[in-house]
Amino acid sequence: MTDPALIVARPQGLYCPAGDFYIDPWRNVDRAVITHAHGDHARPGHASYLAAASAEHVLRTRLGQISLQTVEYGDPIEINGVRVSLHPAGHVLGSSQVRVEKGGRVWVASGDYKLNPDSTCVPFEPVRCDAFITESTFGLPIYRWDDSQQVFADINTWWSANADSGRASVLFCYAFGKAQRILSGVDASIGRIVVHGAVEPLNRAYRASGVALPPTQLVSETDKADLSRALILAPPSAQGSPWMRRFGDYSDAFASGWMRLRGTRRRRSLDRGFVLSDHADWPGLIKGIGATGAQQVIVTHGQIPVLVRWLTEQGLDASAFETEYGDEEADDAAVGDAAVPESAPESA
Repeated sequence: MTDPALIVARPQGLYCPAGDFYIDPWRNVDRAVITHAHGDHARPGHASYLAAASAEHVLRTRLGQISLQTVEYGDPIEINGVRVSLHPAGHVLGSSQVRVEKGGRVWVASGDYKLNPDSTCVPFEPVRCDAFITESTFGLPIYRWDDSQQVFADINTWWSANADSGRASVLFCYAFGKAQRILSGVDASIGRIVVHGAVEPLNRAYRASGVALPPTQLVSETDKADLSRALILAPPSAQGSPWMRRFGDYSDAFASGWMRLRGTRRRRSLDRGFVLSDHADWPGLIKGIGATGAQQVIVTHGQIPVLVRWLTEQGLDASAFETEYGDEEADDAAVGDAAVPESAPESA
């Protein structure tokens, strides 16, 4: 007889029956284990939360007063007889893979992850397991990321050229994770760095967590004359909004893995596109899954059929869970609009 699954899909989210807890649930539950603080994985309304210690500041910034228990990476705890530990996912600050062990069997739910270097979070750590639950946001062979240092160099060149021409540089990026990664990688000596009101609270959370970021300020704290040489970081939801009018003549760009697709920049009417993602590309997914040694792989969100078919062709037991996880862009639109209404002062 086949052993019962350690993690199953329920209408509320991914559920561990033996431990009676959920992982990144999208409906209100009593006990939620959270992989990271993006809004499609960490939602308000749960009775209790468990997350990595390094996620505390960003989780409280996004969710407010919650009943939160934190653990260090690799430190196991017992939940109703199930051994649970969190391990670095390399996605954003505090991102975790959830390792679940019972009766000698090990399952890992990875949340979102990437293998590329990122100075703002702990690198991805492969966790050996029997079954691995993986994302597939960029689960197509076309998605292959360039070296991030080259991307930062390209951003610096674009920003510097704009500054020399007296134009502001508006770079759209996700407010949590991507914005801080860009801040850590650009050359702050080029000029002033100004951020949208949805970005600055998360900058403060990163700094409180010990992540070094260059000085940033809100537009409301900046003289209009100083904006002409500035790099301005804003969530995608700010594009085309009245908030943009204050910058006068500016050049705009978007930093995202979606910029790998031809036509995406054109459809968004952007001057530039920089391919920079906080998710694993196709080679990263294959390498990350392979490093677990798992013979069973369950794919959640993204390009599910392609990845499931490829894994099956490699002789693995591959299938899928239907979830409500999505892209950070939708998450940023909701957070950005809530954080700084267009009719409110930016410092609100």
